[in-house]
Amino acid sequence: MFSLKEVADIIDGRVVSDNTDKVVNKVIPFELAGKDDDAISWVSDKNLSKLKTISKGVYIVSEKVDQSNVGEKSFIIVREPRYAFSKIMKVFFKQESLAKIEVTAIIDKNANISNNVYIGCNVVIEKNCKIGSGTRIGHNTVILENTIIGNNVIIGCNCTIGGTGFGYVKNEDGYYTLIPHAGIVEIEDNVEIGNNVAIDRAVLGKTIIQYNTKIDNLVHIAHGVSIGENSIITANSTISGSCQIGSNTWLGPSSVILNKIDVEANAQIGIGAVVVRDIKANDKVFGNPARSTKGC
Repeated sequence: MFSLKEVADIIDGRVVSDNTDKVVNKVIPFELAGKDDDAISWVSDKNLSKLKTISKGVYIVSEKVDQSNVGEKSFIIVREPRYAFSKIMKVFFKQESLAKIEVTAIIDKNANISNNVYIGCNVVIEKNCKIGSGTRIGHNTVILENTIIGNNVIIGCNCTIGGTGFGYVKNEDGYYTLIPHAGIVEIEDNVEIGNNVAIDRAVLGKTIIQYNTKIDNLVHIAHGVSIGENSIITANSTISGSCQIGSNTWLGPSSVILNKIDVEANAQIGIGAVVVRDIKANDKVFGNPARSTKGC
């Protein structure tokens, strides 16, 4: 239970209410709002008009809200309502840190495992891997040799990190033969990786996922790829070998990046886009082959 003032302090907001003694007991989606006076939800700017038909509840809103129509409702005005609501969710649904290695996990004696980690059932961690503090690794995930994982990393279930990349060359008889992959995978702090993700090690050097990048389910990241910090890689994305992805980049679902492509910082790749040429910073591309929206 939190007072309006306590909630406002958590999210750096300003209270608009005729009842400053009101308390918040639960968090609900806006679709269910209006029935309970002690429930809080957030409202996007496009839905602000719907507040006119609602008489109860606490709402996290932007400055665009009509403050003359408060009535028995309460508003907490913030700069970014959705982000503010995420902070409230973390307060109401705080997860206790679980430091545990499940008995079915297989960890090489030469792996370096920090304190305060969770390693799930049937996880395999091979030799010379390094796992940072506060990291969580889901069930059935395999971390292959020499992989480096930073602090506070979350890796989902059924992932393979550090496997051999799909790099082949024809021999003198014209048959494909695998190029040895002697590199590693490095995952920096605060990266989050979903379920069923494959990240391959480099031929030489490293495949690197930089600070605070978030990777969705069913993503494939090939050998020698570099992904800049704070990027979003959504479900079913495929990043081919030796691509360079800049910081704050957004890859849409089922997008494909051809090998050796450079995608510069702050670029946005649309849903299902097939990127066959380099993308400049701040550009937005869509389609197959992907084309810039500038000038459209």
